[in-house]
Amino acid sequence: MPSDTVKARKAHVAIYVKDVAASIDFYKRLFGIEPLKVRTGYAKFDVFNPPLNFTLNESAAASRGALSHLGIQVDSTADVLAVRKLWEDQGLIARDEMQTTCCYALQDKAWVRDPDGNEWEVFAVLEDNLPEKAVAERSCCAPEGAGSAWSTPDKCCTPAAS
Repeated sequence: MPSDTVKARKAHVAIYVKDVAASIDFYKRLFGIEPLKVRTGYAKFDVFNPPLNFTLNESAAASRGALSHLGIQVDSTADVLAVRKLWEDQGLIARDEMQTTCCYALQDKAWVRDPDGNEWEVFAVLEDNLPEKAVAERSCCAPEGAGSAWSTPDKCCTPAAS
């Protein structure tokens, strides 16, 4: 990402875990901070040093080293669109996910998938720390089986295959 066009705020790493509570305890000790956001089956740590948006997504199917997705947080929708254009100019197939409620925040995103299927997102948070919804209304970060098309373990906070 060229630094003269878009300044990334921080990297984003999302992992699947079998038990969010146990993982929260571990990562509190690892990072030396409390999670910024905790919801059913979800937690977010806003790590200052190194700058990292680190999330835990509970999934019964989580296995050792279960990566959910990777990302780059930017300041604005304009930055999301600039990065998406850069990706497309480089021959990558990008897809948008605008005005989406994910990870208890309203976000604008663009996604690409690497040759191994790893999802990368560039995203801007438009409104953060949204309240938890009833199970039937949950966003993409809902635990699996919660009634959302995004709620299966391989789809939490990642777009459906295009």
